[in-house]
Amino acid sequence: MYLLATLILIASILLYFRIADRFNIIDKPNERSSHTRITIRGGGIVFAVAAVMAFFMELATWELALAVLMVASVSMVDDIRPLSQLPRFTVHVLASLLVLYEAGVMELAFWWIPLALFVFLGWVNIFNFMDGINGITSLYALAVLVGFYFIPELHDLRGLMEVTGLSLLVFGFFNVRRRAKTFAGDVGSISMALILGYIMVNLLVRTEEFFYLLIFGIYGLDGVLTILHRLIKLENIFQPHRTHLYQYLANEMGWKHLPVSFLYFGLQILLNLLTLYVASSGDGNLLVPFLVVIIGLITAYSFAKYLILKKIGQF
Repeated sequence: MYLLATLILIASILLYFRIADRFNIIDKPNERSSHTRITIRGGGIVFAVAAVMAFFMELATWELALAVLMVASVSMVDDIRPLSQLPRFTVHVLASLLVLYEAGVMELAFWWIPLALFVFLGWVNIFNFMDGINGITSLYALAVLVGFYFIPELHDLRGLMEVTGLSLLVFGFFNVRRRAKTFAGDVGSISMALILGYIMVNLLVRTEEFFYLLIFGIYGLDGVLTILHRLIKLENIFQPHRTHLYQYLANEMGWKHLPVSFLYFGLQILLNLLTLYVASSGDGNLLVPFLVVIIGLITAYSFAKYLILKKIGQF
């Protein structure tokens, strides 16, 4: 079954390459880019294909498959011909509500719904903004899936994780290289963010433990603190930029893309191990260790970014 799924995913991305060549769906480097070569955009469409396959394999619900198809469709159109904010935002809200409904959020107290929607949309946008260098999306998503895979409360979603993991490996073959053949594009990064967000929401609803948010810790940290920094500087946070820590490492510090991507992958794996160890210790209250880890991460991140900014003369 998984061999056939892999073959379908490979065929899908190869077919997409032909379509992208035909319709000129490419990324051209600009002053905000972290790459220097024209590259096919949208290879992450295989993530949406994986979600649909998981539905037909009875590994995913129709709500998740439909939600991913919705965001993938509007993102594909946007990759070809840029859309205004309204249609994209509307589809993202509807798809997110569908995912939250399926995960059981609507059965909680009413005030949880707007909060969950706000956080979920924030995660989708953070994941999308972090897709900027070769390998980072596929490697980081794999690290997150590994963390999810060993949590007992998610045993019924392991099939979905496996098919999603296969799509990441197929995409990674063309992306995790010095000269990437394709980038995920919005169609890929937003589809993957929706899938990972769906699994996380299920985990939070089932366990009622915010401690597991640490499985999104490295991306969440870089994304949220970068937004706060830009707000302090009175910048438009919706405009493209190069101020994430990984972008400073890849651009101003001159690191190669893959070492930076593997650094984020490795840090999230280590954070996953810590999360699983503490969660399985059985001492009950996870709020204190959650706050301790968060404070430690913020301190380490802020110090690292301070050293980089000081070195490049921006502090």
